[in-house]
Amino acid sequence: LNSNKMEFDSKNILDNPKFGLPESFNYFSGKSEESLGPKDLKDFKFDFAPIADPSKFNDQVKASSGKEKEIMDVHKGTTTLAFRFQGGIIVAVDARASMGTYVSSDSVRKIIHINKFLLGTMAGGAADCQFWERVLGMQCKLYELKHGERPSVAAASRILTNIVYQYRGHGLSMGTMVAGWDKTGPKLFYVDDDGTRAEGDYFSVGSGSTYAYGVLDPGHKWDLTLDQAVDLGMRSIYHATHRDSASGGVVRVYHVHEKGWDVIHDAYDVNKLHYEYAEKKGLVGDGDELTQKLL
Repeated sequence: LNSNKMEFDSKNILDNPKFGLPESFNYFSGKSEESLGPKDLKDFKFDFAPIADPSKFNDQVKASSGKEKEIMDVHKGTTTLAFRFQGGIIVAVDARASMGTYVSSDSVRKIIHINKFLLGTMAGGAADCQFWERVLGMQCKLYELKHGERPSVAAASRILTNIVYQYRGHGLSMGTMVAGWDKTGPKLFYVDDDGTRAEGDYFSVGSGSTYAYGVLDPGHKWDLTLDQAVDLGMRSIYHATHRDSASGGVVRVYHVHEKGWDVIHDAYDVNKLHYEYAEKKGLVGDGDELTQKLL
């Protein structure tokens, strides 16, 4: 990225492809260029591969026949989901961090606090998601300081989309959701590293998403109560962790509503959920259930 001064039309700021990038900090700060801080933001940039077109570097490495191909052959896994209902938005995630068959942690926090009314989720590369969603939080705060009000959920997701679009092809690994409440009510957007941005009523992202959709698709309704919505989110994540070895650990559930967001379950063990659901089915694990059926 270069640090050339950008000129913005305040009426069409969201339509500017540089909206949300470091070049736009002058606009949001409301200060003179010399008083911006931190100073290194003026010359903020990442080092790219030393080739003519850095955006093609990943494709060239993947297409190679040498050992360097393994650099880009990273196997990741997770399960995240969010859905709208009459009471707001439920965001539910697992907590496992893995690379291939190696499980490095079962306590990762995949729900990122952007501000009191906005949440982001993390799927793909943990570093990419954490870094850029924290940049998004900073940009939202700058917007609020400049305009005296929080940006809408659509605007926040647009900021993140513009950022990742500029790095498309450079190796980012992100499949995120931006969920929040603004003047128009609960809003949910999906954003990925290709710059794709989509609004919807529910999304699930990650290696376990197909299993989560198997529960979420038939169970999602607009008129769910809060308890029913929380149970749907937890049950969807549980089934994903049960079938997808790259998902697991604990379930974290947040509720987004008109006054902000609340933590419903900070760390509910999926193993505990397994036995709770089994007990509700009358399965106690001693083999008697099968014996009774055979008799």
